Amino acid sequence: MKGTTAVVLGVLALALAACGAPTPEPPDTASPIAPNYSAPANPAAGQQFYFVMVDRFANGDPANDEGGLSGTRLETGYDPADTGFFHGGDLQGVIDHLDYIQGLGTTAIWLTPVFANRPVQGDAGSASAGYHGYWVTDFSRVDPHLGTNGDLKALVAAAHEKGMKVYLDVITNHTADLIQLTDPRGYGGSYVSLQQYPLTAADGTVLDPTVGADTTAYPALDPATSFPYVPERVGGDVTPDCLEPVTRYHNRGDIVWGSEDDEMYRYGDFSGLDDLATEDPAVLECMTGIYEAWQDFGVDGFRVDTGRHVNMEFWTGFTAAMRAHAADNGQEFFDFAEVYLTVPSALAPYVVEGGFDGVLDFAFQKAAVSFAAGGLASELRDLFDKDGVYETATTDARSLVTFLGNHDMGRVGYFLQYQDEALRRDILAHALMFFARGQPVVYYGDEQGFAGTGGDKSARQDLFGNVAPEFVDQKLIDGTVMGTGDHYGTGGLYAAIAELAAVRAGQAALVDGVQVTLAAEYSVFVFARLDEAERTEVIVALNSGKSDSEVTFTSLTPGATYSVAWGGGSPVTAGADGAVTLTVPAIGGVVLVADRAVA
Repeated sequence: MKGTTAVVLGVLALALAACGAPTPEPPDTASPIAPNYSAPANPAAGQQFYFVMVDRFANGDPANDEGGLSGTRLETGYDPADTGFFHGGDLQGVIDHLDYIQGLGTTAIWLTPVFANRPVQGDAGSASAGYHGYWVTDFSRVDPHLGTNGDLKALVAAAHEKGMKVYLDVITNHTADLIQLTDPRGYGGSYVSLQQYPLTAADGTVLDPTVGADTTAYPALDPATSFPYVPERVGGDVTPDCLEPVTRYHNRGDIVWGSEDDEMYRYGDFSGLDDLATEDPAVLECMTGIYEAWQDFGVDGFRVDTGRHVNMEFWTGFTAAMRAHAADNGQEFFDFAEVYLTVPSALAPYVVEGGFDGVLDFAFQKAAVSFAAGGLASELRDLFDKDGVYETATTDARSLVTFLGNHDMGRVGYFLQYQDEALRRDILAHALMFFARGQPVVYYGDEQGFAGTGGDKSARQDLFGNVAPEFVDQKLIDGTVMGTGDHYGTGGLYAAIAELAAVRAGQAALVDGVQVTLAAEYSVFVFARLDEAERTEVIVALNSGKSDSEVTFTSLTPGATYSVAWGGGSPVTAGADGAVTLTVPAIGGVVLVADRAVA
């Protein structure tokens, strides 16, 4: 893409405005290039996350493997040979391996839910355990398979001593499956819409649950008549008591996955898990109290589960309460929501309306993996062009949490393992994530080349030695077999990711600088990052193609010489008009740093 002086001046005007600098008068010719946002960076953002599934990371205390329970695996939930049961990992194991985690450049550890779970759900033929943390029965204490409340406090203290933050994965949408729904009206167990059977008060008045949790009162409900199904608590109690009444749940049956019915996702049970009526102010008050108490443990933020399944009014109240309590504690706090949607316009409302500091960027995940697999750079350009939808007075696209795969959808290695040069493409995907706007997440085991065979249980291998046959026989991204040994090596892919992290940490622009797209030609994507304080342009050029590719673009620093910070090659110098011609290596890239500040 050939640059012109008009384009350069337009870019400089917009980029410097984003940094709060004096703005030169732009020419009459409109610039086709613009920075993706202009709000100030969120001071709590700029993290590099390591996402840990606690049960699968490290076994620091074998004494808690069965969670203090006795009996068969159906009573204790412990069976390391089954991918759906507890394997023995715990909080002490995380403490024991903090140096390993920090060696990747990690600044924030994100833990799967640590709250006490129902040990086993399902009958003998389909039973599975709550090793993942999402079947909560007691929101006030750590699951005994993982340790104690004291162990969590010790982890937070140890991480803080090393300069790392700790984030908890939290749940407000549901509890474990403790309520049985009887079906006197013949609906068959699946979701029943509000149109089919309206929500009614105990006196028969039809209610509108969409009014949200900002109301000051909620009428009494009758378990026998208010819902299409009749709820009865048969699976045990839930703590705290404010979550005990069955009328504080939706009781409308299971979500039918694959549907586009937003109402169903809002009010349906998540695979049988009891769906809380978050529009009830009592539920908002209860959840606020629960997580204010966990904030008092000194944690630095929350990843909030199942954002799409909760009404927006609840989120507005919840995030405001968390922020206020953190301020009372003198904490710098950051929360981000999991909203399993891949369109920026669908993700942004959870920031703009819901009050979250960020969301998990599923749109980035989709585009990044597509590009790394050999896709077109235009998909990335089009994604970043939409970044303005996230902008508020306090946050923008730089606060988004970017990732390449996770415990639900599967690992990045799974998505790329059958591509040519799979390992190089894996590194390319990580390079894009580390150098583009947002806060990158390394999902535990990705740094060891774990690939897996799919999502959910097939993406939750043990770092501390696998016994489950499915895991033992799985291939890593480099084609070798996982086997039964530990996986805490610091060479290979681990070292490559650590290098990316070091480059990012060494350039403030790559952490929270504004981002400007410079070129998107076939397999080559080029963008600039510009830091407000240092005012130094960093150029990132990535190529997903199978051969080296030459690209010409207009930089933001005419006449500058750019040294190479990553990717190899020789320094390059921009012309007086800012033009740069660069050869970008196949399935790779370069990071270039200007030798002078932007004018």
